[in-house]
Amino acid sequence: MLKQLSAQDAQFLYTQTANNLTHIMGVYIYDPSTAPGGFVRFKDIIRHVESRVHTSPLFKRRLHRLPFDLDHPYWVEDEHFDIEAHMSHARLPEPGDWRQFCIAVARWFSKPMDMNRPLWDIYIIEGLDRIPGIPKGSFAMLHRVHHAAVDGASGAHAFIAMSDIDAKGTPAIAEPPPVEDLGRAPSSAETMTRAWSASMQSPVKFINALMKVSPAIVASARKSIGEGGMTAGVPETRFNVPVGPHKMFDATTVALADVAEIRKKVPGATVNDVVLTTVGGALRKYLAKHKELPKESLVAVAPINLRGKEKSAGKASTPGNQVSAMSVPIRTDIADPLERLAAVRDYTVEAKEAKAGVSARIMTDLSQHIPGATMAAVARILTSERFAVRGTNLFISNVPGAQVPLYLAGAKLVQQHGMAPLANNMGLFVATPSYNGRIAFSIICERAIMPDIAFFRECIDESFADLMAATPKPEKVPAKPKAATAKPKAAPKTAPKPTAKSRAKAKPAPKPAAKVRAKPVAKGNATGKNRKK
Repeated sequence: MLKQLSAQDAQFLYTQTANNLTHIMGVYIYDPSTAPGGFVRFKDIIRHVESRVHTSPLFKRRLHRLPFDLDHPYWVEDEHFDIEAHMSHARLPEPGDWRQFCIAVARWFSKPMDMNRPLWDIYIIEGLDRIPGIPKGSFAMLHRVHHAAVDGASGAHAFIAMSDIDAKGTPAIAEPPPVEDLGRAPSSAETMTRAWSASMQSPVKFINALMKVSPAIVASARKSIGEGGMTAGVPETRFNVPVGPHKMFDATTVALADVAEIRKKVPGATVNDVVLTTVGGALRKYLAKHKELPKESLVAVAPINLRGKEKSAGKASTPGNQVSAMSVPIRTDIADPLERLAAVRDYTVEAKEAKAGVSARIMTDLSQHIPGATMAAVARILTSERFAVRGTNLFISNVPGAQVPLYLAGAKLVQQHGMAPLANNMGLFVATPSYNGRIAFSIICERAIMPDIAFFRECIDESFADLMAATPKPEKVPAKPKAATAKPKAAPKTAPKPTAKSRAKAKPAPKPAAKVRAKPVAKGNATGKNRKK
């Protein structure tokens, strides 16, 4: 059965350029000491992955694109699928420390994928013995998937389906969903007929969708005009420039238990609020150090997972993109960490999708009725260096992960990070996946924009430490008025009976003086100069 990409999936193909590659990548570090024999060979990893390709349709399907992108591409079965063509391995050069690892990760992420095969690959890196906190003998798995095939939620599900819950090899997902049969690639005549039919129906479907959401569009347009346009409230920073091809990576992790302690300091705050506030504090420190801190708050785009919120949203096991997003001021203009957290909380509580302008969900409903060729051309223009809109300063993604240990070929997963594409006028991405009681702050940037990425990582550590050390100010309770206590009246003293001597000594009271009559004063003058004679 033929399966066509949705408009939201296809846009990640249309916007890809040599400088802006639109794939995502998971970075997983494993300790092989838990495996049988205490080690894992590369061939063991290949065998394990091969045993799990049936857990998701993304492993064996490839793209079938139409000439000139007349319509959205189709997924078809890869008749030449070879798992070893998707997997490779290497070893870190000396000294094999954290910096060398970050360089290797960034270089692999910066390479384009082979778009003629299924849109995923795995790169194994060995030689991590000099990284603090990582057990000796550990290896890393870099798992790339194109964003047209998965979003954060479905990508996380595909990874868990490839994992085990113990070193014995018990699958984390006991019964994966059946993989759909895609069949052969459509013929040229069939695809042209479908494209023509879709183009003819698109105007009618587009108008119908537009009528449904027109009140929201009108309200959003009025709000945008009233507030000064799409760039209103978004300060210009070093991140709002065209992005080059050389990406950089760094990361740090914190305990989820510490995040929970910070949440308690500001009632109603969420894990996502703490993440946004931490990044806001880090950017405040970083830009202040470079004397580039704007007076206005930086604005971040945060994704919203739509899976499970609507009947048509689908499940996490279904590959593809089902996300929306909202813009959030991360309050880099507030120095006090808890005041910043309270301000972020207040905004996110009220920033519902309907109040944040035209949501990405509405735009998806509209874009699915636009012909593929038109959408491809518009997407390329709007994301180009010349026409890219400054609608945000950075992207912050928080994808919850498994909170139990996971294994691969017997090796235990000890650390997890994530990477995602940048875009022109949005040259910083902070991915924050969580796993087994910890949350990672994974930094993706471009070398020319942030050459001192390690310093920004230190700023994140300091910002989180500030939140941990901050003490909530006691709430001012209005003083209660003191209750008036009636004092008991003293009992009147009884005067002693006068004696003869006391009567004799007592003098008679003087008579009151006679009252003196005041002479009348004329009304015209109070000084008395005009008195009557």
